Amino acid sequence: MIDAFLNAITPFNIGLALLGVFLGTIIGALPGLSATMAVAVLVPFTFSMEPASGLIALGAVYTGAIYGGAYAAILVNTPGTPAAIATALDGYPMAKRGDGDLAVTISCFASAFGGLVGAVALLVLAPPLAIIALKFGPVEYFWLAIFGLSLIAVLSKGATVKGLIGGAVGLGLSTIGSAVIGGDVRYTFGTPQLLGGIHIIPALIGLYCVPVLLNMVSTKEAHIERANTKNSSRIGEALTSIWNSKFNLVRSSVIGTVIGILPAAGGAVAGLVAYSEARRSSKHKEEFGKGAVDGVIASESANSATVGGGFVPTLVLGIPGTPPDAIILGALMVQGIRVGPRLFTEQADIVYTFIFGLIIATLLMIPVGLIIGKTAFKTISSIPKSVLVPAIGVLIMIGSFAVEQNSTHVIMMVLLGLFAWLALHFGFEPSPIVLGLILGPIAEQGFVQGYLIGNASGNLMGEFFGRPISIAIIGFTLLTLLWPIWSERKSKKLKEDQIHE
Repeated sequence: MIDAFLNAITPFNIGLALLGVFLGTIIGALPGLSATMAVAVLVPFTFSMEPASGLIALGAVYTGAIYGGAYAAILVNTPGTPAAIATALDGYPMAKRGDGDLAVTISCFASAFGGLVGAVALLVLAPPLAIIALKFGPVEYFWLAIFGLSLIAVLSKGATVKGLIGGAVGLGLSTIGSAVIGGDVRYTFGTPQLLGGIHIIPALIGLYCVPVLLNMVSTKEAHIERANTKNSSRIGEALTSIWNSKFNLVRSSVIGTVIGILPAAGGAVAGLVAYSEARRSSKHKEEFGKGAVDGVIASESANSATVGGGFVPTLVLGIPGTPPDAIILGALMVQGIRVGPRLFTEQADIVYTFIFGLIIATLLMIPVGLIIGKTAFKTISSIPKSVLVPAIGVLIMIGSFAVEQNSTHVIMMVLLGLFAWLALHFGFEPSPIVLGLILGPIAEQGFVQGYLIGNASGNLMGEFFGRPISIAIIGFTLLTLLWPIWSERKSKKLKEDQIHE
């Protein structure tokens, strides 16, 4: 490990980590240019490098892109990456009231801490954590998706029925195109462009960004308030907020690491689960959705922790935890590296150099994030809407098209954006729709596979309700659904007691 650490801190590898974090942050901040795309673009350039150096570059870009998504989420209410969905819930309200610089700085520190927790877990706990990941079968993923859908009650901002309707709309959209199991074509209405379904990136841009642009051109008010202080980074305030929410920070980082280990879950699910837990345990639940610092801390620490967590099944089992992990796994194979349990013994020098490089890249994210964030909020808040709206409009069209170089995605983005804008006027938030769209395929695949296995074994009920992990997830789901009702009744009872006294 000492040799691996010394190799990781060579000037060349540190330079690669610094450049990767910077490029990843910029790419992640642009709507539509996801972490997957950032890693995919860089892969060919790593083939001429030493395996460890190439992996450090890829890991740094991945880390930076996940963090970069917070910029767009906070400043223009458009998650730059799906992992930043929950960040927008409180980050954008903070920017609206003039605290966007504080939100960006808090997200930087929270992301760095979460990334370190995930990377250290990869360094210390990779083999045993990978064994836990193997315990998850199709049924567990189905219940995990149902647990994610139960978070709609948290995302609905007091309008649970409308949130459930939005989630149902998202689930319906996720069924368009070819079925994840069996390949049956559904709800395309004879349109070949819909065979691939609704892609998450154009949908994310349309549902979040287009309504913001339409609202910007329909009102005279400033998009976001100017900075409240001359110090545009507000490091002291950010560190104080982080310290006051240290338990939330640690808990969310652990949640992100654990969910990152589960293949196909990813940063979006981790951020939403951590956000839900932060809101559930908070003494000021009414502040969430209106600019709560705890919401930004929970989301950003959790989604960054999934980077290290996602590498656990990728390196130990050869099962990519997230789409960027799948691309990095392909790069490993091209380099002639065989992943699996023996990787940590037979090629330990490469894997440990990479892990230390990932830790260094995460630490470098702090100065890079602070430097970029120092000017980002002031720049966005000072640009006139007559310039900002067309610029963002061009970026979101390029981002939607660049996913698969498909003009149909641009049309989908615009149509979903118009739909979301109308829905907002009737009190329907976009987050439940996006949640249903993301979790729909995971739930469908898990349910169909679980049904087929249970039917073949003659124990269908036991397959879904007799497995220990499934029972635990069901318990957490019921707790998420019933906790708001219980806490509301408890608060009413306390008020009644106070009145009687």
